[in-house]
Amino acid sequence: MKKKIIMVVGARPNFMKVAPIYRELEKYREEFESLICHTGQHYDKNMSDAFFTDLEMPEPAFFLGVGSGSHAEQTAKIMVEFEKICIAEKPDLVIVVGDVNSTIACVLTAAKCGIKTAHIEAGLRSFDRTMPEELNRIATDAITDYYFITEQSGLDNLENEGVNQEKVFFVGNTMIDSLFYALPVAKKSNILKDLKLKEKEYALVTMHRPSNVDDKENLSEMLEVLDFISKSRKVVFPVHPRTRINIEKYGLKHYLSNEKIHFIDPQGYINFLCLMMNSDFVLTDSGGIQEETTTLGVSCITARTTTERPITITLGTNLLVHPSKSSIIKAIDNILNNKGRITSS
Repeated sequence: MKKKIIMVVGARPNFMKVAPIYRELEKYREEFESLICHTGQHYDKNMSDAFFTDLEMPEPAFFLGVGSGSHAEQTAKIMVEFEKICIAEKPDLVIVVGDVNSTIACVLTAAKCGIKTAHIEAGLRSFDRTMPEELNRIATDAITDYYFITEQSGLDNLENEGVNQEKVFFVGNTMIDSLFYALPVAKKSNILKDLKLKEKEYALVTMHRPSNVDDKENLSEMLEVLDFISKSRKVVFPVHPRTRINIEKYGLKHYLSNEKIHFIDPQGYINFLCLMMNSDFVLTDSGGIQEETTTLGVSCITARTTTERPITITLGTNLLVHPSKSSIIKAIDNILNNKGRITSS
């Protein structure tokens, strides 16, 4: 009898982490029935469709459509809807990935239904409990049955937390598997042509964390940083919906008039990968981008006080910088003058 496995995706980074697992399981259809559940935690039809197409994934078997809301509202809605699926489908295993609200909501629901669970990207820690993602990581790893590790720090952290090492598997990074899978197609993307950009003559920027964009002063400083970069490089800034709303809310729309800064909508995976691989450097507050830039050999400045991916600093191309205007500009200035350009070890 086939074993039934449900894989949960909720936010865009989850797609990249699940896609390689789904493709691998499809090779063993006689043994496994693999189903994808999209919680709809982050959902835009065009963007979700683009990610499923770019990563050659099937339509999800289940779509919960929970939408936005506070952390409590979102987590609760996912739990209510996912419990119905667990009861109806009775899967043998639920796989969750990353550290979003869907991760903790579904692992907790499955565990309470007596279903075994696995956490992909387990053990990562920023040690900053003001980050909702850190709480999700800790809680998920306290509940799950199997732990799949992407880097040595995850292994060390779980050992320090007393996790049974027989349940821990050091397997590598499925998000990077997706990167290599999509790279040939990304090289053919027309996004540079569409934006009239040349390789290594622009910086790519992503900013979405509440600490950076939900406060008027902090958001103003980030936009001033973009102005600084634009004096020597073009800037491409795919603007997160929250960030765009706050730019208007705080009366900062005048920053949008800088012709050297491309304020564009969020991109699908292929176009974004193309932008990242051809950029001179990346400025971000994301988690996964730290790993992707390291793989691509692109210098990355991460505007945060902590990172849960330390290997990107010790062996990669990532530089962790305090998220203040002066600190970021100093780091950028060093890169622009080739004093602080970061290369993979």
